[in-house]
Amino acid sequence: MPREIDWKLEPIESVCFGIYDGPHATPKPSSEGAIFLGIGNITEDGRLDLVEKRLISEEEFPKWTKRVLPRKDDIVFTYEATLNRYAIIPEGFRGCLGRRLALIRPNPHKIDTRFLFYYFFSDEWRKTISSNIISGSTVDRIPIISFPKFPVRVPPLPIQKKIAGILSAYDDLIENNTRRIAILEEMARMLYQEWFVNFRFPGHEDVKMVESPLGMIPEGWKVKKLGDVVELAYGKALKADDRIAGDVPVYGSGGIVGFHNEKLVDGPGIIVGRKGNVGSVFLSDLGFYPIDTVFFVCSEISLYYVYYNLLRQNFINNDAAVPGLNRHQAYSLPFLLPNDMLRKKFEDYTKAIFRTKANLTSRNANLRRTRDLLLPRLISGEIDVSSWVENEPVEEMGADKGGDLVMAAVGAKVARVEPSGEAVRPIDAKSLTWHSLWDE
Repeated sequence: MPREIDWKLEPIESVCFGIYDGPHATPKPSSEGAIFLGIGNITEDGRLDLVEKRLISEEEFPKWTKRVLPRKDDIVFTYEATLNRYAIIPEGFRGCLGRRLALIRPNPHKIDTRFLFYYFFSDEWRKTISSNIISGSTVDRIPIISFPKFPVRVPPLPIQKKIAGILSAYDDLIENNTRRIAILEEMARMLYQEWFVNFRFPGHEDVKMVESPLGMIPEGWKVKKLGDVVELAYGKALKADDRIAGDVPVYGSGGIVGFHNEKLVDGPGIIVGRKGNVGSVFLSDLGFYPIDTVFFVCSEISLYYVYYNLLRQNFINNDAAVPGLNRHQAYSLPFLLPNDMLRKKFEDYTKAIFRTKANLTSRNANLRRTRDLLLPRLISGEIDVSSWVENEPVEEMGADKGGDLVMAAVGAKVARVEPSGEAVRPIDAKSLTWHSLWDE
């Protein structure tokens, strides 16, 4: 196997320009300025999530970047409390490392940044981390002083680039689909806002506005109580130890908290947080299992209208000690009910949007399964890509072609996943054992 000849085990410091840890303090909060990266900004699957971020003022920024200023293609990682999170710094990022974060600056003449990033999700690397964890009284940590000596498996650079090119092509497609999903969700939200909040629905010019308990509303619309049109049904307890592996999402008040093999409610359906994250609202396209910290919604009114209405409701926490949503209080909230024809038109539009979203979500799941199936075998050298290196540049091979070649190399049949087209076929991987490194 090529790994035995060309794949060298090297200390990580030998393939990097430097490894730097972040400050051991936190700056004063600022309403503007550069990003102060935290553990919460690095997702388990290797992305930077900057939707919620802490900022550092321009005055303090030079002080906090004196040791190192993160730049494109650096790899940031967590070394304390929450371990095994890694992300590549993108172009245009401006910020500094936060507490419990460190940074690797790969030497591109010795190692491909993307290859090193994917290597961090391999079994070999995870075993290295596991064997070096120091358990403290409150949190686990990796000794950053010995981290530079941790070994990494390094094949020749052309092979690194080929492996990284195959795996990153999948991630690029996933990211593209994820952006499209976000756009679709925003389209549906804006449609609700335009029609049912701003009252600029089709034909609104010819509809008279009349007084109501909510102020001026279109004639023919009604103001009901939430309890008149919606039932908030209790979820059912399901401890993590009692869950059986499956693909049914289990919902708590913070969203999906796991998976089970049996659904409690048919999809699509709406979930409302009852305990913990009070008043949180989620929509599940699939059948789901709501646990006892949430309600699930039963209603004869169109699902998507109810969903967007609930997102705008002011649910109140009635218990200061243990956050909880009082169902009777929720039932007393006002609920604006447009005429049947407009609700049906909105339902038709949003159904089409969410049908496309579901297709993209399914496509992403297929891409992740394929990537997770390939990653350990590519990174370990089990699949030999050395013969491809001289024949075709990395940039000319995408996920579809590269994936087909790799899957053929391990004797599995896999449907080609194209960037366009509607059909997404499941992977036939009977000859392979799937172990998702991203779920650890």
